[in-house]
Amino acid sequence: MSRRGLAAVASVLDQAASSATNILVLVLAARLSSASGFADFSMVYVAFSVLLGLNMAYVGQSVVLEKGDRLGTVCRSAAAFTAAASAVLGAVLALVGLALAGPAGRAFLALGLVLPLVLLQDGLRYCFSALRAPERALAADALRLVCVVAALAVQPSGASAGRLVLAWGLSALPALGLGLWLLRPYVRGARAELRPYLRRGHLGQRFVVEFAVGNGSSQLAVLGLGVFATPLAVGALRGATTLFGPLNVLFNSANAFGPPVLGRLGGRRATVRATLLLGAVFAAVGAGWATVLSLLPGRLGRELLGDTWAAASALLPATGAQYAVMGLGTCALLTLRVLAPKSTLSLQVVFSLLSVALLLGGYAVFGVAGAAWGLAAGSAAKAAAGWRRVSRLRAPSPEPSPTPAA
Repeated sequence: MSRRGLAAVASVLDQAASSATNILVLVLAARLSSASGFADFSMVYVAFSVLLGLNMAYVGQSVVLEKGDRLGTVCRSAAAFTAAASAVLGAVLALVGLALAGPAGRAFLALGLVLPLVLLQDGLRYCFSALRAPERALAADALRLVCVVAALAVQPSGASAGRLVLAWGLSALPALGLGLWLLRPYVRGARAELRPYLRRGHLGQRFVVEFAVGNGSSQLAVLGLGVFATPLAVGALRGATTLFGPLNVLFNSANAFGPPVLGRLGGRRATVRATLLLGAVFAAVGAGWATVLSLLPGRLGRELLGDTWAAASALLPATGAQYAVMGLGTCALLTLRVLAPKSTLSLQVVFSLLSVALLLGGYAVFGVAGAAWGLAAGSAAKAAAGWRRVSRLRAPSPEPSPTPAA
């Protein structure tokens, strides 16, 4: 296999290791905690997930678009800014934890103490992506997976949320140390520059808005559905989406590690051709995964989702269609991210809000199945608009030929 192929495999495996870590943390915490303890842990973990996504958008997405001789400086600057910003956020969370009473307050206090460790460890993945060394990110994230499972596995049954958060956070230390050691040869002698991250117009500011609109709006819409829908409807939508977790791994790895690879293809036409092919593959994988899930025996389905399986399985055609077109849309946005990074914000805002409207309108007319098809229609509209914008990108004008001397 070529080096480019090995790098692609390492990128997908790294994203899989990161996703598996998040899933296993919740599974182990649920097994160790009481119902109320897991509720406290989940609340803290949701807060961490939001901060993780914001850091990925503000720092990570801008890092993976960098190339050239300044990569050492960019990576050192990204790591330094993540460490400083997460220390400030950690202090705020610690103060919130001290102000809150009871186990929830202690859990937030614990998150504040370990936040710099976990955010910096995760943020190094994007530096390795920009440096075209995803195998180093995989080594650190695989160690992180092993350490967090071991740390939580030895906790006693009934452990408090605060104790579990501390164990989870401190278990990032070995992976953080390994990641910094693996990064050191690339950043030796480079100076950290924090000012670009604080200037108005930093590209990460646009990506933060995209993250908030693209991820937050649909999540809030599903939760808001619970105001006038039954809990079963919300649970069915959540359950159906959970079944497509492996596809989220693929889409996230494309966003995280795709830009440096596409940047080496040499030109707009080659980039568009590659992302069109990748989008077709993602769409086929989405349709195939939906088919596999729809053929699962009910017994296996109930092993996965328990009592939610019956309602979630009825949504598989709609959710499968949504993920198939999401594969196309992900690659359209990835193309724009590489060729015209400032053009993606308006797409995310307009079509994420359209998806919310279609979800709520679909539920009002056709119930929970209508909500699922509304999300699919919104994803299809975003994909179509993304590729339309790609088709309208102008190719760079060729350099004028030198006039021959008389």
